[in-house]
Amino acid sequence: MTQAEGGIQEAQALLSQGEAGRAELLLAEVLRTEPDNLDAQYALAVAQRHQHQWDRALATLAAIIKRRPQFGRAHQEIGYNHIARKDFARAEPAFERATHGDPSLINSWKCLAKLYGDAGKPAQLAQVQEQIEFLQTLPAELLAVVSLIAEDRLADAERLCKQFLRTDKTHIEGMRLLAEIATRNNIFDEAEFLLESAVEFAPEHRNARIQYVNILLRVQKFSKAHQQAERLLAVFPDDSGVVRALYAAACAGVGDNRAAIESYELLVQQHPDNHLYPVSLAHVHKTDGDIDRAVALYRQSYRIKHDHGDAFWSLANTKSYRFSAEELAAMAALEENPDTALEDRIQLCFALGNALEDRGEYAQSFQYYSKGNALKQPSTHHHPRHLQRRVDSQIEVCDENLFSRRQGLGLEAPDPIFIVGLPRSGSTLVEQILSSHSQVDGTMELHNILNLAKRLLGRGGEADGSPRYPKILTELEDSYFFRFGEQFIEDTKAYRSNAPHFIDKMPNNFFHIGLIKLILPRARIIDARRHPMACCFSGFKQLFGEGQEFSYGLTEIGNYYRQYVKLMDHWDQVLPGFVLRVQHEEVVNDLPGQVRRLLDFCGLPFEQACVDYHRTERSIRTPSAQQVRQPIYKSGLEQWTHFDAWLGPLKQALGPELLERYSIASSPGSITG
Repeated sequence: MTQAEGGIQEAQALLSQGEAGRAELLLAEVLRTEPDNLDAQYALAVAQRHQHQWDRALATLAAIIKRRPQFGRAHQEIGYNHIARKDFARAEPAFERATHGDPSLINSWKCLAKLYGDAGKPAQLAQVQEQIEFLQTLPAELLAVVSLIAEDRLADAERLCKQFLRTDKTHIEGMRLLAEIATRNNIFDEAEFLLESAVEFAPEHRNARIQYVNILLRVQKFSKAHQQAERLLAVFPDDSGVVRALYAAACAGVGDNRAAIESYELLVQQHPDNHLYPVSLAHVHKTDGDIDRAVALYRQSYRIKHDHGDAFWSLANTKSYRFSAEELAAMAALEENPDTALEDRIQLCFALGNALEDRGEYAQSFQYYSKGNALKQPSTHHHPRHLQRRVDSQIEVCDENLFSRRQGLGLEAPDPIFIVGLPRSGSTLVEQILSSHSQVDGTMELHNILNLAKRLLGRGGEADGSPRYPKILTELEDSYFFRFGEQFIEDTKAYRSNAPHFIDKMPNNFFHIGLIKLILPRARIIDARRHPMACCFSGFKQLFGEGQEFSYGLTEIGNYYRQYVKLMDHWDQVLPGFVLRVQHEEVVNDLPGQVRRLLDFCGLPFEQACVDYHRTERSIRTPSAQQVRQPIYKSGLEQWTHFDAWLGPLKQALGPELLERYSIASSPGSITG
């Protein structure tokens, strides 16, 4: 135990004895030697509150929250101080943030129950009472697991949870918590297995089945999620909150937008004070192309909860909405307000960056883009060295010898057309062109190949520390490749109609082109590419729903683009002709010629509908949805040049060789390389 830890423990003992003044003196001594010690700062705030020094306590807690925004116990302390000052309006959101940061804080839930009861909020009160009852029945070990998960101490949480489950292997709450840990570690197949087992052991367990539907939605197993959500709704028909919302999300997932809209409209009517349901309903309308209705609902959401950042960002993300001066002023004030939650601040920053860019105020726009990325980056898990290992291992393992030795083992199915590349590279435009063909079904960004790669990777590595995948491709029995291809075709049937071909637009599949070649040798792969400066900056200013964690820094996204090109060059070398490169700028400059080139590569006859792609009516889920419903335009090709003065770190990360390779030619919109 360090001297500081000993001092904090002694101070905590003094607090329990009612000696808050002596505790504060001791903690001040600790903080003189370790001024950044969060535990000491937190204990100091408690000591200050016990002495009724509420302003000082709140100032101490504000400093803690600035460094650790999701610190549940600090938000709980803020709530206690506001209660002591009888400032109940501020106490309520403080306890809400506390329970969001750490769901195990039963005292915060109890305070919320009192506040909701006094404020006449029966729906919120019922949910809180349910959570209190749940926590009171949870074994002490699992309550500790909940707290560890909240603190992002996932390794400790997993160890304690597994230790508990050794004595009670089918404890449903233990299985649910272990599944939550797996989900946070992005080990989705393990989470899915645990939850599938949990609902088999306890078929009527509402929360286990809710969690199961959520993980199925997360891995885009929409057909299965829809079946489970239907069952949930049948068992709990009066649940007009979580269950109905899950059912609506599952309906949207399988493309039944009419049913999704009906359910979300019912939720909006039944819960007029809920700010989340209008946004969810708006997303479905946006997917269907009804932008006016979506805009009205996004605005309805921020009127219900004035600091709901997602509503503002969703408006900006329509790519066509223009904020009023009043809206911009309100957004800027909310972003500066220390009481605005971190997630809302991030969304507001990206929305403000977009709005100011539209107004030509590029310097201020870049400041907000930069701030939003800086706030987002600490919660991401992107590591450049890990990325380089992934790319280098593919290059090392997937050589000419592997493809020669494993030739002819996969499923000879010509159905899939994969569109790979980076986000914001023009891939949605390529998808819309091909999906306009009578012989091609447009689907979505499917996770099937990524999930297969994760299964092959496993959780452990080789004895020498190298990853199992892609090395395992050299060791698998021949029969596996055919079975993997067969499983891919079978599992993707749920997203298709009756066309002989379909599109998988998961951009990150560029990592796994070798795997695709081995299991589906007749698949077509299209690499949608865009000038590095345009592509990277467009990614930098986009707040993604999930994934793409490399995009929240100019250096990071530039390095990612460079590694992507390096790997694609390798695939060109070892699999000549397997990948068609489509340069976005060339599509914009010569749409008919590039359409014919695409169709020839896919073995499809020419259809004029592909040139008139903007007339095709279909659901589109990407940020480019509104743009690809319009005729081709060139105005977006060089938008990045307005920000050129601030993009030095991006240029440095990309490197002069790559920039020269894709240098902008003298005529606007043209490209060499």
